[in-house]
Amino acid sequence: MTPSLTDARAKGQTIATICARGGSKGLPGKNTRLFAGKPLIVHSIEHARACSAIDAVVVSTDDAVIADIARAAGALVPYLRPAELASDTAAKLPVIEHLVRHLEQGGQSIARIVDLQPTSPLRDAQDITRALSACPGMPLTVSVREAQDNPYFNMLERGADGRLALCKGQGSTRRQDSPAVYALNGSIYVWQRPALAQAAVEGLWSVALGVYVMPHWKSVDIDDLNDFEYAEWLYHRHKASGL
Repeated sequence: MTPSLTDARAKGQTIATICARGGSKGLPGKNTRLFAGKPLIVHSIEHARACSAIDAVVVSTDDAVIADIARAAGALVPYLRPAELASDTAAKLPVIEHLVRHLEQGGQSIARIVDLQPTSPLRDAQDITRALSACPGMPLTVSVREAQDNPYFNMLERGADGRLALCKGQGSTRRQDSPAVYALNGSIYVWQRPALAQAAVEGLWSVALGVYVMPHWKSVDIDDLNDFEYAEWLYHRHKASGL
């Protein structure tokens, strides 16, 4: 049974955060570019708003156009992000921590943060719900896909002697006999509040994490025009057709 909003606030809210800069070198204006008829960022806002476990959707951006689009789609945009957190080199975790601290200073009690990448439009509300319940009690749950390459089977690295060898293990005769490995797809991060505060200072790998496995087709991360067009093709093939 999903707790009521009153109960959630008493225990600490679960919020969704979406970080969307105005600048993009790979695909200028990508967060506002129309994807399947809507600005790209709107898809992630709608996914979060359709998830009953999420109490609020909050966007961090440095761009007034993105802010207006986000508000029109039902998200909160409490401020425009300061310049030092909006550069190409700014790390994402301090941006999320900055946003959460701002909300807490305004009196909100926040227990979980579901960070959603706006360039992952193929996830849906069910994926968020499943990620929230995938690893109860873990400091962080991340969405992943099964990796197409495997360090136990076909990934190589160069040793000190210059020779290539498998990254791990002694090699399997069949891929199916190799241990399963995963790749981060960036779509969903479910943070317990103390874990986010720690990782913002010490880094992502300073906290224990669990995984929520997503299909390959939902795991596209849009960085350039090729990614954008491929993701739209997948959207129409899977989502619009109901496959």
